[in-house]
Amino acid sequence: MTFLSTWKQHDFAEVARTVASKSPADVRRALNRVGSGLTLDDFAALLSPAAEPLLEEMAQLSHRLTVERFGRTMQLYVPMYLTNVCANVCTYCGFSAQNRIPRKALNDAEIMAEADVLKEHGFDHLLLVTGESGRYGTEYLRQALRLLRPRFSSLSIEVQPLDEADYAALVADGLSTVLVYQETYDPTVYPLHHLKGPKADMNYRLETPDRLGRAGVKKIGLGGLYGLSDWRAESWFVGLHLRYLEKHHWRTRYSIAFPRLRPHEGNEIAVTPFGERELVQAACAFRLLSQEVELSLSTRESATFRNHAFRLGFTSMSAGSRTNPGGYASAPDSLEQFAIDDERSPAEVAGFLRTEGYEPVWKDWDPTYDGVLPPAKPSTFSAGGGKWGRALNVS
Repeated sequence: MTFLSTWKQHDFAEVARTVASKSPADVRRALNRVGSGLTLDDFAALLSPAAEPLLEEMAQLSHRLTVERFGRTMQLYVPMYLTNVCANVCTYCGFSAQNRIPRKALNDAEIMAEADVLKEHGFDHLLLVTGESGRYGTEYLRQALRLLRPRFSSLSIEVQPLDEADYAALVADGLSTVLVYQETYDPTVYPLHHLKGPKADMNYRLETPDRLGRAGVKKIGLGGLYGLSDWRAESWFVGLHLRYLEKHHWRTRYSIAFPRLRPHEGNEIAVTPFGERELVQAACAFRLLSQEVELSLSTRESATFRNHAFRLGFTSMSAGSRTNPGGYASAPDSLEQFAIDDERSPAEVAGFLRTEGYEPVWKDWDPTYDGVLPPAKPSTFSAGGGKWGRALNVS
């Protein structure tokens, strides 16, 4: 059994109608059940239009639960793009094979040059990102992990879906986390945006987290690409996927991200509404559904928004991101996958967090966990906190 069979039991359009039909009483009932175990029906109520007037209450509750579980800490991470070579034709991505752009894959020396820059910034946790290409598959990723693992406490990847044996090999080389966003769980919309290439196989992608769980990956990242379909139903399906994985692969940690469509190379596409308040509602609903799941806030969002929203349930933030291969050291002006919004340096983001009473944490796993490196010096975490103020000071 995989998640594919569970997904097939639910009609996307019907889920959208169910979420939209929830009443204020349904929302109040869900809020009263927080802490005693929410159902997916409660989750639907928190995602519904009826929950919008209670968003401030949801935000404050989300903040409290996050501090109780994670403290006033924020993990900082950074993506390192290894290649922009891709065999897929996707409507929303600057790396799409149909775009006539210069293609680049970092060699060993270029990977280490990127690493030098990111270590200078203080990062001890990297997210390795590639396009989807058979030329730069498992062996290329294994070599990158071998180069980087001695220098970083934890390494994550966001690459093409792989077979279970490939993931197991990468785990043996020091991989700890895999992010695999479904983009959309809507079966009518998925083929409209994935026109050609391996990514056109929606079912194989849906089953990827199951392969990750069986391969022993320590953390799995889930999410939809908001703007492709109805965001409320999309979020509900991510929640369904999370609940399934927590039951069937319970040794694994999980994280959720909320990527929104951003400007990119190629033709612009129609985008379904998903603004900053909707992002806040989705994030708070996930925190109330699960006090254990980690929530990520990326540099796709503006500095102003991130400065207000970070305390509403998020546990990790990217900082100083570049979305092009070699963007930190050798090719800062090469084509980006998409445009970022928050262009502050890692030091500026970390400095802001400290002024708010939060401790920036530059790694995920400690190296001693895997027995790869000598014990690191222990971190000291701040117990301080800034004034709460209005939770929803966003546009």
